[in-house]
Amino acid sequence: MLKLIAYTKEGELVEDTSLDPLKTRDDIRWYWIDFDRPSQEETDLLDSYFHFHPLAIEDCIHDLQRPKMDYYEDHTLIVIHAIDAKTLKKQEIDIFFGEDFIITYHKSELPMMNHVMRMVKKEQPQWEEYYVLHYIFDLVVDNYFPIIYAIEDHINELEDNTQNLSIDKLLEQLFERRSELLTMRQTIHPMRDLLYRILNSHHLDGMKQGKEYFADVHDHLIKLADVIASNRDLTQDIRDSYLSLTSHQQNKTMQVLTVISVIFMPLTFIAGVYGMNFENMPELDEPYAYPLVWFIMIALSVAMIIWFKKKGWFD
Repeated sequence: MLKLIAYTKEGELVEDTSLDPLKTRDDIRWYWIDFDRPSQEETDLLDSYFHFHPLAIEDCIHDLQRPKMDYYEDHTLIVIHAIDAKTLKKQEIDIFFGEDFIITYHKSELPMMNHVMRMVKKEQPQWEEYYVLHYIFDLVVDNYFPIIYAIEDHINELEDNTQNLSIDKLLEQLFERRSELLTMRQTIHPMRDLLYRILNSHHLDGMKQGKEYFADVHDHLIKLADVIASNRDLTQDIRDSYLSLTSHQQNKTMQVLTVISVIFMPLTFIAGVYGMNFENMPELDEPYAYPLVWFIMIALSVAMIIWFKKKGWFD
C-alpha cells in the first residue's frame, strides 16, 4: 500500500493512501511517500508517474543491493539495510530523494517506518525531507545495537561456560556467533561508508542544514564496527583457548596411556618368556619360582611408578 504525507507552503499537513493530493493540489511544499510491501501496480508508478531512472528502478526491484548511493539527474537513490532481530535477515530499504520529496520502498513490513511517520507529523520538521532521511537512518542504526549487544552477551556466556557445555557444543555455538557477527559486519561497514559519502557529498545541498545529525549516526556506525571487531577478536581468543584446552586434555590422556603401556611392557616380556612351551626351562622346577616372578613383576611396577613420579609425569 501507499502512505503519503505532505506539507503545503502554509505548513498544512496532508495525508492520503493515494497520489491524489499530488495531482489535485499545487501548493505542496514537500512530500513523503512510503511504498509498504507494494503491489506490482504500485511498483509501476516509480516509472509511469515519477519517471525515475530505469537503473534506479531496477536496483530497487532486484534486492538485495549493497548499501549505496547513486546520483541521477533529478533524484538520488539511497539503499540501506535494516536487520530482522530474530532471523538476522537483511531488509532492504530503497530511498528516492529529490529536491522536494522523499520516497521509500520496502518489500517487507517495517514498523519503524510508521514510527517515523508519526514523529514527522508530530514535530513538523523545519528541514523537511532531510529530517525524514535522518530519522530513517537513525532508527535503522539504533536497531543494530540490541542485536550486537545480544550477540556480545552470548559470547560472554560462552567464555564463562555458565551452562557447563561440552567443548564440542561450545565451539559449535561460538562459530554460530562468529557467523552472526560476520553478517552484521557485512551490513554495518557498507552503511558506515555510505554515511561518509552522504556527509561529504556535494550533490545533497540541503544536507548542510542537518549535517551534525548524520554525523552522529556515522559515529554510531563507527562504534558498532569497533564492537564487532573486538567481539570477533574475543571469539577467536576463546576458540584458541578451547582448542588449547582440548589439546592439553588429549596430551594428558596420552601421557596416562603411555605410562600404563610402559609399566606393562616389562611385565608382558616376563609373562611372554615364561609362557613359552619349552621343556628345558630350569626356573620352572624351582619351588619358589612362581612367587619370585610375582615379586619381580610387582617390584618393577613400583620402581617404575616411583621413577615416573620423580620425573613429574603425574603432576
